[in-house]
Amino acid sequence: MRPVTRPTAPTPEILSTTVGDLPLEEYRLTLGKHSWSILHTGAILSHEDEDRFLRGEDQPRLPYGLALWPAAIALAHELAERPLTSLRVLELGAGTGLPGIVAAKLGARVVQTDRNAAALVMCRRNAERNGVVLEQRAADWTAWSETEAYDLIIGADILYADSLHPALRHIFGANLAPGGRLLLSDPFRGDSLVLLEAMAADGWNVTFNKWTVGVVPPPRPIGVFALTRPS
Repeated sequence: MRPVTRPTAPTPEILSTTVGDLPLEEYRLTLGKHSWSILHTGAILSHEDEDRFLRGEDQPRLPYGLALWPAAIALAHELAERPLTSLRVLELGAGTGLPGIVAAKLGARVVQTDRNAAALVMCRRNAERNGVVLEQRAADWTAWSETEAYDLIIGADILYADSLHPALRHIFGANLAPGGRLLLSDPFRGDSLVLLEAMAADGWNVTFNKWTVGVVPPPRPIGVFALTRPS
């Protein structure tokens, strides 16, 4: 008789951070002929997931960007439906990097930014995992020094804190190229809507598509807001 061996479980990939070594999970996204694989520390899809994460019940408080948020998934789907070839794209608060990596694979030239060093490590690992070349930069919205102009500025769930709205509006004004567009995904947070309404009142053209993310009912509603400069 030939011996029968049981298949061994794959060794989980690990991210080393200041709070210790963290096992990573994988999210796979397939849209049309393209597919992506993204590593993250856990998916935050429902309101219950978010409350548990923010209270730190499952693990020590981690940087938000190491988790996979529903706004990033919705933004990735939205980007996959848009023409992106050769566009210069700036991603704010890149986190795991999913939206920017999708854009890069579809032909955009992408610069990903995040304040957190561990998130940038995750971005780089995920970019390599998906065979795309893009640039990552450490950047703080409140001490912003970037001067380049971009055809598209993207961000997933970055409008949550009203204290950061002036800094974000500065970036939008300083770094969006003439004729460019903002594409911002958000789970309809109250503070986020205040900013979007203020920009609309200042003449920005604001439209949105609504996505739903998650399989456990009720799915999470996410708005992907497209903004263009006042005419």
